[in-house]
Amino acid sequence: MTNTIETEHVVIRSIAVSEMANNVYLITAKESGSQVLIDAADDAEAIKDLIASGTEDTSADPELHAIITTHQHWDHIRALPATSAEFPDAMTIAGSDDAEAITAAEGVEITRTVDHLDVGDFGDFVLQAIVLRGHTPGSIALLLRDGGETILFSGDSLFPGGPGKTWSTEDFTSLMDDLEERVFDQLPDETKVLPGHGDDTALGEERPKLAEWRERGW
Repeated sequence: MTNTIETEHVVIRSIAVSEMANNVYLITAKESGSQVLIDAADDAEAIKDLIASGTEDTSADPELHAIITTHQHWDHIRALPATSAEFPDAMTIAGSDDAEAITAAEGVEITRTVDHLDVGDFGDFVLQAIVLRGHTPGSIALLLRDGGETILFSGDSLFPGGPGKTWSTEDFTSLMDDLEERVFDQLPDETKVLPGHGDDTALGEERPKLAEWRERGW
């Protein structure tokens, strides 16, 4: 099943793959056909079909410009080798502090690493990296602003009901600090959150729960 969100200039399509129900997102610019894939998690054939479906969104010839990985965990990168081989002209992008681990795990060279607030211009749309340290050292969320809408692809750092999983008190505190300072303090309640697994949410839905998350410690 493919889910679709449409903004003024882009169409966002997503599918869930693997036993972990990983969300894979494809952004297609309506005018130019420029495309970005977020998290080649699993099932390379389904991802190939998702990318091909972008032809429905534009009269131009779609071109995949980048495959962005939100973080290094195995369930988000299993189809990265096959997908990057299928689309060799697409940049492979990841957070600076996760890139080496991704290459070590899957043998895929990361052609561009990004740090906090780095921006990628993909023609008709721009994505800004927001580094959220804790789930992994180099986890990134991706911020899209288009036509008055704000959309955050949060990877495994923010879900409905709480932050992503951490493995120490220090990592939990780091992730919560980054979420509060870099996401909740900077973006409006209307911001739609598209996570790495499961259903989407909005910052306004989650903001009242921040103190509860801090208190429970997860």
